[in-house]
Amino acid sequence: MSEHKLSAFAEQIIQYQKKHDLTDNEMAFSSHVSVERIHDIKSNEVEPNADEIQRLKEFMGGN
Repeated sequence: MSEHKLSAFAEQIIQYQKKHDLTDNEMAFSSHVSVERIHDIKSNEVEPNADEIQRLKEFMGGN
């Protein structure tokens, strides 16, 4: 099994969810980023685009 390092942004999302006890669905609903994209960002399947980064950072910064 190969290990891959999480991106700093993916780690930030995961830590935020742990701290606030949020599921991916709850975070998606509140940030207006699809749950599929949140899954993909957290698993390093995709690089988030500028809009997704902005939405997620605004959500995490405002809560």
